[in-house]
Amino acid sequence: QGRLAESGGGSVQVGGSLTLTCEVIDYKFGSYCMGWFRLAPGKGREGIASIDKEGGTTYADSVKGRFTISRDSAKNTLYLEMNSLKVEDTAMYYCAASEGVVCSLGQWLYKSWGQGTQVTVSS
Repeated sequence: QGRLAESGGGSVQVGGSLTLTCEVIDYKFGSYCMGWFRLAPGKGREGIASIDKEGGTTYADSVKGRFTISRDSAKNTLYLEMNSLKVEDTAMYYCAASEGVVCSLGQWLYKSWGQGTQVTVSS
């Protein structure tokens, strides 16, 4: 399912914004379900947003209304726009790809993962 590389993480203050990018080196990107996940210290990995090949999206309640997932199939790139960031959004963020028919936040669906990019939100 190709290689994935995240970028765009960094340190911001509460209320700030960041946009994460995930470049996918795979000619089948357009057919994949893509997702963003995060792993915070002391917590389990959380699925926060997914987007299917038609552009249909799903969000976790924790980020709904603040984060936006999108994809550009011409550029083989996935995005996560994050606004109104909170301290609790601090985590390592990962993008992942799934060839399955079902597209959701279930981690078991995703077979290819990036190395992650760190987001730190401070007050």
